[in-house]
Amino acid sequence: MFDKNISRNLILLVVLPLALLCIIFLFAIPNSNFQLKFLSSCQPPSLSSPPDSAPDPELKLLIGIITLPEKYERRQIIRMAYALQKPTIQNAQIDVRFVFCNLTTDEQKMFIAMEILTYQDIIILNCTENMNKGKTYTYFSSLPHMFPGKQRPYDYVIKADDDMYFRFDNLVASLRDKPREDVYWGKGFAPMIKDPENPPYLVGMGYALSWDLVVWISTSEFARNNSEGVEDIFVGMWLNIGEKGKNRYDMREKMYDFHGVEPKDFPPETIAVHLLKNDYTWAVTLGMFNVTDQLPSSRFYDIYG
Repeated sequence: MFDKNISRNLILLVVLPLALLCIIFLFAIPNSNFQLKFLSSCQPPSLSSPPDSAPDPELKLLIGIITLPEKYERRQIIRMAYALQKPTIQNAQIDVRFVFCNLTTDEQKMFIAMEILTYQDIIILNCTENMNKGKTYTYFSSLPHMFPGKQRPYDYVIKADDDMYFRFDNLVASLRDKPREDVYWGKGFAPMIKDPENPPYLVGMGYALSWDLVVWISTSEFARNNSEGVEDIFVGMWLNIGEKGKNRYDMREKMYDFHGVEPKDFPPETIAVHLLKNDYTWAVTLGMFNVTDQLPSSRFYDIYG
């Protein structure tokens, strides 16, 4: 009897404080999301009712930023710029990845391995670093092999320069109502007309292909045998020769090169700004779109005076 009483008292000493702690967190902390998570951790897992899985996003988009391994600072600016956009996008998944070819120095291998461990947002292609000697072809043609067994891991794949800033809400709004197949979307070059001498293509600042076109590029002998050249012209040529990308969308007025520092130079319908070649142009552009407006006041800093 003495041993049973001791065991019962020990159990009470352990269980009662835990139960009290759960009650305190449940009712004293106003964050309902935290309450639910904490409450579930106080309960044993259920074997009969698995947690509900989140529904698939309505729109899935991969943005591959073509850049160079040594551009560490530029990648960090881009990461922060996209992380701080207001999360108003509904039911859309946007994955941003930095894309470059094989690493060549010990410094690159060390620092980029650290980036991968920290951010998990880098794709390293099996190629030698280049601009117009097949890197874009390698990017598109490699993607289907990176997602084996998945019929359509993304609705659209974007190739973007590292001096390009997308506004995600306007980007999603532009693509949401478009078909999910045979789509070639971006900023048009000259008039988008059929001309055998100058076939139409979308300029290389940033353009989107629907996933089926990415798969087609990966299997096209013509694209593989004609991969070296001015990349945006050659992508247009592949599609024109292959009679692909018949659903073409020119965002000419909403995607533009950086050309001024006045509010009128950054209209609210902007999807993307290009030619952000230095810190100043990035700072101006991000400021015009109020990226840091939610900065709280603090006794630890006074940035704007």
